[in-house]
Amino acid sequence: MSALRPGVKQHFSERLFGSWVRELSARTLRADAMAGLLGAVLVLPQGIAFATLAGLPPEYGLYTAIVPCIIAALFGSSWHVMSGPTNANSLALFAMLSPLTTAFSPAYIQMALVVTVMVGVMQWLIGTLRLGTLANFISPAALFGFTSGAAVLIAVYALPDLLGIGSAGEHGAGALLLHVAKQWAGAQPSALAVAAVTIVVALVLRRWRPHWPYMLVGLVSATMFAWVAGQTDAFTFPSLRLVGAIAVPWPRFSVPQISWASVSELFGLAFVLTIVALGQSISIAKAVAARSGQRIDANREFRGQGLSNIVGGFFSSYVSCGSMNRSMPNLQAGARTPLASVFSALLLLALVAVSAPLLAQIPMAALAALLLVVAISLLDIPRWRQLLRLSRTEFFVALATMLATVTIRLEIAILLGTLLSLMSFLYRTSHPAMRTMGFDSTSADRQFVVLDDVPSAAALTPAAKRGVPLLPECPQLKLLRMEGEVYFGATQHVADTLHALRHVPHPQKHLLVMGKSMNFIDLAGAELWEDELKARRAMGGDLYFHRPRPEVINLWKTTGFTRVLGPEHQFLDKRTAIATIFHKLDAGICRHCMARVFWECQSVPGPETAEPAKNSANEKPHRA
Repeated sequence: MSALRPGVKQHFSERLFGSWVRELSARTLRADAMAGLLGAVLVLPQGIAFATLAGLPPEYGLYTAIVPCIIAALFGSSWHVMSGPTNANSLALFAMLSPLTTAFSPAYIQMALVVTVMVGVMQWLIGTLRLGTLANFISPAALFGFTSGAAVLIAVYALPDLLGIGSAGEHGAGALLLHVAKQWAGAQPSALAVAAVTIVVALVLRRWRPHWPYMLVGLVSATMFAWVAGQTDAFTFPSLRLVGAIAVPWPRFSVPQISWASVSELFGLAFVLTIVALGQSISIAKAVAARSGQRIDANREFRGQGLSNIVGGFFSSYVSCGSMNRSMPNLQAGARTPLASVFSALLLLALVAVSAPLLAQIPMAALAALLLVVAISLLDIPRWRQLLRLSRTEFFVALATMLATVTIRLEIAILLGTLLSLMSFLYRTSHPAMRTMGFDSTSADRQFVVLDDVPSAAALTPAAKRGVPLLPECPQLKLLRMEGEVYFGATQHVADTLHALRHVPHPQKHLLVMGKSMNFIDLAGAELWEDELKARRAMGGDLYFHRPRPEVINLWKTTGFTRVLGPEHQFLDKRTAIATIFHKLDAGICRHCMARVFWECQSVPGPETAEPAKNSANEKPHRA
């Protein structure tokens, strides 16, 4: 029994934490420790800046980079994603809570902690109930538009501290811009100078030394500049706002205290924050996994993120999720297991404990400048150009989401973007492609081609007709390839198209549907084909199917359509289908037909003026 105990322990630890526990060794621990040091250095300025953006004291951003980072790493799915404060979560939290109470106030802090616990519970439930696929309904275009809108808001909210002017009395981007415009003349040169040093150093370092912690170097440079300038007579830095003392350098355990009346009001905000956080987390986890080759379990990742927010809410942490700014550098720094995140959190705790007096001297203008750098990087102009070039629909979804993010409440913006994406998807699927098929009589092998791609004779000038081969159709048999799902949302489009085919001046009475790409039908789709069958037989023709999918056949059997249609109207290959249907065509029409589309047409005597189609027994006229 004792011999089995180590194996049982290892199996338990693997189920609890993941398969990475098998990879632990002295080498991986050294690699994770070095990567963790980089993560701690990176998050130090980000945590302070993002907490300020969230309307919380700076230390709350550092707390959020400690406890949630450890929990999410140990119980999540990704080996390389580092969790903590992010700009999108910070901005969303501020936008949702600031209308309810004053930012930075004790009531605001308590609300933020309660919302964090709520978000964690919802995330954990989504993962436990295996509903992780819900995140797939947040389209990349909507998430990109939301991120771009957040970038604009980050820049707007950073302006007062960047200029050294007082905060606006009202919330909202419009009110804040109006406040900045009124107070523009009162901008402090000292704040502008500190901000300029921060931006120049950070951008130059990011350009020439992209692997260095450019945000930290920019922050240190600006702080040193402010201190040196303040010690000389040549410069005066009156009223330059500083971060101030960080009261406690480690996360404090406390139970958030709010009234029960506020819980229902916060529930809806927590739900939207959950969607935003999960969308970010799974997108970042997939992006990192694409580089590392790891397979991500979305439900486990959601459980880990949920547990990190539940525990974090009781340790002075606000809503956290995976951070791209730390996860990618973590992977590139050689992290081997999630212990890199654990090392990062512990090293950050040590750094905060040692450097708390120095952190208090950081100018708020420098933090505002860092937020402006973050906003510039988030507002990805090249990607906007690419989106416009590749998909106008996705571009306008992203644009609408961005505008909604800037002008209305953030939770409405992300839901609007998701709704627009779903509407775009439903519109595309409600118009499945229905292509007219035929044989290319101008080529030696007479390939089976899409006739819709060939110009019609009516659309060409007499001069153009001489240079463009026009491929004929059989006047009695229509070959139609069905591409897409025939469900209740698509039946109107399909029915209108079929109706139009039956009401042309000289309709083809027989219809052969190529159903290999008709992936799915529902009851409404089955009824549509029943109506088409009745209409075809009423006009003296019939309806046939080539290679319908098993799922479609099973539904037809359930509804009884197979019995009405007849099994002899379903074919596995085009040669058999055309050979069978050919004998049901009107022989009188065939004798006067000039098209001679099919191989079987050669067996029918034609008019003396008809030129038989070039074909031989050795050719393959029905090649797909």
